[in-house]
Amino acid sequence: MTKLGLPDKVTACLFDLDGVLTKTAVVHAAAWKEAFDDFLRQRQGLAFRPFDTLADYEQYVDGRPRTDGVRAFLASRGIVLPEGKGDDPPELETVHGLGNRKNAFLLEKIRTQGVEPYSGSVRYVDAVRAAGLATAVVSSSANCREILTSAGIADRFDVRIDGVVATERGLPGKPHPDTFLEAAHDLGCTPHAAAVFEDALAGMDAGRAGGFGAVVGVDRVGQAEALREHGADVVVKDLSELLEGRT
Repeated sequence: MTKLGLPDKVTACLFDLDGVLTKTAVVHAAAWKEAFDDFLRQRQGLAFRPFDTLADYEQYVDGRPRTDGVRAFLASRGIVLPEGKGDDPPELETVHGLGNRKNAFLLEKIRTQGVEPYSGSVRYVDAVRAAGLATAVVSSSANCREILTSAGIADRFDVRIDGVVATERGLPGKPHPDTFLEAAHDLGCTPHAAAVFEDALAGMDAGRAGGFGAVVGVDRVGQAEALREHGADVVVKDLSELLEGRT
């Protein structure tokens, strides 16, 4: 085990974005709630049951590509919408339209509130790079570039595999391992020599399925046991714990 809290074989680190590097998971959850509640309220009237930013977010949308999240949550409520097209306007009741509604809310929140990185994560990424390990950010977000820039950490990653890149390359999103595998490939290393850092259960599943050299779960919301059940080799509340030998 190195001073980074990783097996000696690891030469590259693959970081999820929201909830691992940046404090945007709560912003995403709020944007999902605004979009889904608006849709459900109009559709269900007095029977309206709101989107739960803890249970529904973690189970159905966290870590997934946007349209996958829409489908999964609506299926949990017994609702099926037409797929629509990627450029559907936000007010259109299609999978893509509802996803675009959520994205509009998210971009407005990022514009007005900005994005803050986790200081412990920044310390850890800097230590990783100082030790000569390669770094990548792997996110289902199509806004990954903007979020990294807003957080002031875009220059700390050698490779970015996000929702835009995944679409361009035809990669299925988490819980499939393909985006993490693509990041390892772009960094020139095998999955066995790469460590995955995730806070979402879908990301844990992806790390386990990809056969990576280490899978680190980041527990921001009190789901340590679930992270372990989904494949985490170690769970920390903050990446700085890995530097302090508290794992």
